[in-house]
Formats: sequence, C-alpha cells, structure tokens
Amino acid sequence: MNRKARIGVIGAGWWSTYTHIPALQAHTHVGEIVLCDSNAEKLDAAAERYEIARRYTDLNQMLATEVLDGAIIATNHASHFALAKGCLERGLHVMIEKPMTLYAGDARALAELAQRQGKEIIVGYPYHFTAHVNRVRAVIQSGELGAIQLVNCFMASNILSLLRGDDGSARGARYAVHGPGDVYSQPHLSGGGQGHLQITHSAGLMFFVTGLRARCVHARMETHGLPLDLVDAMLVEFEADTGRPALGVVSGTGNQGSAGGGMVDLQVYCEHGSVDINVITGVVNIHRRDQSSEVIQVPDGERYPRFATAHNLVDVALGRASNGSPAEVGVRTVELLDAAYRSAAADGARVLVETLYQAPST
Repeated sequence: MNRKARIGVIGAGWWSTYTHIPALQAHTHVGEIVLCDSNAEKLDAAAERYEIARRYTDLNQMLATEVLDGAIIATNHASHFALAKGCLERGLHVMIEKPMTLYAGDARALAELAQRQGKEIIVGYPYHFTAHVNRVRAVIQSGELGAIQLVNCFMASNILSLLRGDDGSARGARYAVHGPGDVYSQPHLSGGGQGHLQITHSAGLMFFVTGLRARCVHARMETHGLPLDLVDAMLVEFEADTGRPALGVVSGTGNQGSAGGGMVDLQVYCEHGSVDINVITGVVNIHRRDQSSEVIQVPDGERYPRFATAHNLVDVALGRASNGSPAEVGVRTVELLDAAYRSAAADGARVLVETLYQAPST
C-alpha cells in the first residue's frame, strides 16, 4: 500500500510539539502534515521548527481548504468538543487528547456522531497500546478471575507548579518549542486540576482494562490554595448486570513531593484472583487462587509509548489497524470525572451518572 495519510494537527502547543508532530514525522505512511492554531505566533514557531508549510489560524478555513484523512486535537480541555465535532462532521477520523471532553453529554454526543459518520475517535491514552496492559485486559475480560469486586485506582504526580500557572520556562525549563504556559491553572480552559489533567490517565486505564462503567460517585476534592483541585478522592459504585456491584476507590494527588516519575497503580480484585499494575515501575502481577503468580516486568522503553496514539490515527485512517483506544473508554472516563466534580461541588453528595445526561453542563 503506497497511499500516505494527510493529517491535520489542531493545536501547536506543548504536547503537539513534543509528541504528536514528531510522531507523525516518524511514521513512514504520513504524507503531508497541516498545522492549525489560533495563536499565530505559536503556530509560526511550531511550523518553522518542524518545517511545516501548510498552516492555518482558523479551523474552518483549514477544513474547507485541505483534503485530510484525520485530525489530532491537542488544545485546552474546554475546546475539545467543538473542535472534534467540526472534524467529525467533515468526515475525518479524530484523535482527541485526554480528557476527551469535560462533560459526559458532550463525550457521548461525539461518540454517537463518529458512529453515524463511520469514523473512529482515538482517545489520547498511550498505556492502552502496551502489551502488558492488553494482557491484563484479556485476562480480566475473559472471566477466568470471576466477577470484579473491588478496584483501587491511584495516581500521584508532580503538577504543583503547573496548577500555580508556572511551567518553569522562566526558570530555564526546556521545551521542544514552548511550554504549556499557565493554561493548567485556568478553570475556564482546563476544567479541573488533578482530575482532568492526571487522574484521567489512571481512570482511562481502569475502564480500558476492566470494561466497567460507573453508576454513581461520591467525591471530595481539595485545592490547598490553588486555583484548581490538587487532591481528589472518589468512591465509585459500578454498574452490575447481575449480582452485587463492584466498588472502587479512585484517588490522586498532584503534589507527590519529589522529583520522581510519579505513581500510577491499578489493582483489580476479583472472585478468584487479582491483578496489580504498577505502571511507572513496569511491574505487573496476575494472581490466581491457589496458583503461582504471573509476573510481568516491562522494559523501560515500553511503559509509555507516547507516539502510539498519533500512529494509531494514521493506521486507522489508512485501514491498517483497528482503534486501540476507543471512544467508549473516553466517554466512561468523562462520566466518572464529570460526576466527581459535581459531587465535590455538592460537598460529596452522591451523583448518579444517568443524571449527567439530564442536567446542563456547568
């Protein structure tokens, strides 16, 4: 197959210039890359750094002018819905950075639009493309460990300065082109803090591996003087077709307090065994009752394949692969977070996921 994909990249900021543009340029089946950003200065800096000739400050103009196979959306969280909707309506496959959207109604609307258009939405979760995560997913969803009873999903990271609006540029932090600036400290752009910026990763992993869906959520969040949440704790009841529902604790902090690489830990306890994935150390344990544990040690280079989501978009657009991080996982993650933020705003009151589709976005 000699045809090469033409991909539009929407957003010329930190993550696009560090990850998505280099990923596309490294893919042998990518033809032309078209770049769009409403900030002309950022657009030109990124385009010149990566020698991209075709550039636009207006998405509608880009979509009306260019013949594209797919688009990558890597902009502030609040803008994802409108941008993805425009691309899907033009018949493009779309890769949306996490979180897919801020509100469950918007995420579900995009998933349904993609289905009507016969297009794929790939959500920006690189963990879903690793062999060890797919091994755990296959074991759990095969049913050999029995029904899921308890899930513990935890993520700690170092985003304290980002939530303060400081990306380190003034202190000499080096970026491929430019840093994220103060976007992660602004609620109207980012929605929330640790939840929307970080727990979306661990929660996305949880839903991908387990196939669960949240039914209701109680949550508390603390800002510790920051503009957005720094510490989050969620008690989750999942849907159950039969029997007792699985329960879960989803939590995290953006103040790990060290220079380490953070922690992403997912534990799933079932009727006849359990699974523990420590994403950062790359150690996976699959326990089966009365049997020796299956232990997987993941090499450093295979723990976070950050180019995988952009590569998957290209391969999906060319019919070379199936969607490795499907929209439904993104939707379920948004449902959890949307419910959690509403619960936290109501002093921890229970929020039923079904009510997210009845109440207006706020």
